[in-house]
Amino acid sequence: MGLYFLCIILFCVGLYGVLRKRNIVKIIIGLVIMNYSISLFFVLLGYKFHGRAPIESQNQTIANMVDPLPQALVLTSIVISLAVMALLIAIAIRIYERYGTFDITKIKRLRG
Repeated sequence: MGLYFLCIILFCVGLYGVLRKRNIVKIIIGLVIMNYSISLFFVLLGYKFHGRAPIESQNQTIANMVDPLPQALVLTSIVISLAVMALLIAIAIRIYERYGTFDITKIKRLRG
């Protein structure tokens, strides 16, 4: 139960970075921290103490197997979050080239 609580704390740290920081780079880092906490939570959901790989054979009983679905979801989530992070960094670089700052309060208006 303590590990789930640590995932919630990690998510709250990322949420604080997104909501309270005014630097675009810090906001992106907050989003990445939030994504890592959700991925860790999914991995913890599929974990079993002394569990074994879900490989079925004829002479073994099906007991205490680890669920492979959360691991597959986390792998998919990692790939999607990498693409989103690359897009956010590219947008942040373009904003910096145009306005010369990463501070969102100093950017008066965005022109297309």
